[in-house]
Amino acid sequence: MANIEYRNPFRRMRMANNPKSKRTASSSASKRTRTPDAIALLKADHREVKDMHAHFEKLAEEGAAASEREALARRICAALRVHARIEEEIFYPAVKPVIDDDLLLPEAKVEHDSARDLIEQIESSSPKDELFDARVIVLGEYVQHHVKEEEREMFREVRASKELDLRALGKQMQARKEELMAGFKESADKKEKETAK
Repeated sequence: MANIEYRNPFRRMRMANNPKSKRTASSSASKRTRTPDAIALLKADHREVKDMHAHFEKLAEEGAAASEREALARRICAALRVHARIEEEIFYPAVKPVIDDDLLLPEAKVEHDSARDLIEQIESSSPKDELFDARVIVLGEYVQHHVKEEEREMFREVRASKELDLRALGKQMQARKEELMAGFKESADKKEKETAK
């Protein structure tokens, strides 16, 4: 779910003109635009995908409409593709120098490749395929294993190193994520128009 922020255009002016206000307009503005650090960004993605998978499992158990399950599965696949890309293009290369475990990053890449194979199977099938729901559920299990290793091992090492500017890295990752998501949306819209013809 998207967070909706309602902005009062006069609030900033009132805060700036109020000497009793402990918060200033500039501090309020900077808090609104603050980008999460790289690890916080990735953890938020992890939670979002976990929630989507839990919702998918519930829909599958309840025998929900195929169109509803398919739409959610496509959202899960798109989110995972984007997440894997920002990790592989930006995060992993940046953290490689501070990771002591020589197998941690290669294992993460192999896990991404396995997930990508399953994503391709999901995207090339439909809920009419008897394995569709099972593929999405198994993908969720793969992802949970991957998340557990990242959060318990990799993220701890990265935070402990203190050598990286995680905020700057997060900003770079957020920009790339938005770019990739826009591309996926454009592609999905195009596919939807072609299907409607």
